Amino acid sequence: MKDSFADILKQTRKAKNLSQQQLAEMLFVERSSVANWESGRRTPDAVLLIRIAKCLEIDVNLLLEAIDSTVEQPNIIVVDDERIILKGGMDVICKLLPNASVTGFTSPTEALTFAESTRVHLAFLDIEMGNFSGLDLCRELLKLNPRINIIYLTAYADYSLKAWNTGACGYLVKPISPEQIRDQLSRLRFPMRGLQL
Repeated sequence: MKDSFADILKQTRKAKNLSQQQLAEMLFVERSSVANWESGRRTPDAVLLIRIAKCLEIDVNLLLEAIDSTVEQPNIIVVDDERIILKGGMDVICKLLPNASVTGFTSPTEALTFAESTRVHLAFLDIEMGNFSGLDLCRELLKLNPRINIIYLTAYADYSLKAWNTGACGYLVKPISPEQIRDQLSRLRFPMRGLQL
């Protein structure tokens, strides 16, 4: 199996006796960016790939191949404080997207903790969940990963205007169906590698 981009970056940086902070300064980025690349949570854009290749004296094509060959299993979370609704929604999503890793949460704070350690590509969020609403959770998830796709699930259509102001890319009224999800997945703001319908 080929080394991932994260592995190549970390190994090459260490071989050059550079800390994450030193490499970050050479690239004019924050140290957290380098840490996210090395953990596999994020990948740099084309401009930064060229800078990385120059700084580490490595062929940019090697880095591009490593990124392209990374087959990423999409991580999806479903958050709803009602267990029966959560189970029903997860069943529909898992059947429709069998190659994805789907994790459910009844607690928004648990979902947020999960997203802090695992890159989440798509989140289905109930809006009304007590003190920590799906709207609040959306804002926090976007702080962690500005490229996360968020689709709201709610039984109340009157939340739609508030929902659109949060940066979400979709809105479904429960109960959800495979057809509704397919339609929303065709409109995702950020493409998801490994997503097969």
